[in-house]
Amino acid sequence: MPNVYEIEDKALLAAIRKGDRKAYSRLFGKYYPLLCAFTGQIVSAEDAEEIVEDVMLWIWINRESLVIERSLSSYLIKMARNRALNAVESLKASRKADTQFFSEHQLISDADPYQISELARHIAEAVESIPEPFRSAFKAHRFDGMSYKEIADRAGVSAKTVDYRIQQAHKFLREYLKDYLPLALIILGLQS
Repeated sequence: MPNVYEIEDKALLAAIRKGDRKAYSRLFGKYYPLLCAFTGQIVSAEDAEEIVEDVMLWIWINRESLVIERSLSSYLIKMARNRALNAVESLKASRKADTQFFSEHQLISDADPYQISELARHIAEAVESIPEPFRSAFKAHRFDGMSYKEIADRAGVSAKTVDYRIQQAHKFLREYLKDYLPLALIILGLQS
């Protein structure tokens, strides 16, 4: 049997579905502090507020198609929790990318000009040594900024074929430049 809070939530939700802004404000006021406190255990207070505001805005935007099979409070808590966990994962990925960028930048800045010049010469030789049609696909994508589809249309092949050709070019370059790794791959943008 539903309790008083669930009955109130159902009434608020029904009014919100009809576009009642006062009902939305009441719902917001009722759940905002609770969701911020809950989400604040996972992310910073500032991020928690932003996440909860996003959740509540999502509720308003999707009010007409919203289907909640259990309690509204459980639904909101689960949504806020999932968004907070996604934010944590996103932050981890961002920190990892920042660390990798710093490491790569440090590797390049530590190299002396002669080493860079020699490396550039070896890279140019390696690119020109890639067998056709892998070379033309690689150069069109990497140096001309063409998409796989554009290259495929120009060459009269499928985008999957272009993808394969570029993968083979990458393999060839990794093998050809193995004595110059990882700096060569960083410069070519092929680090993995």
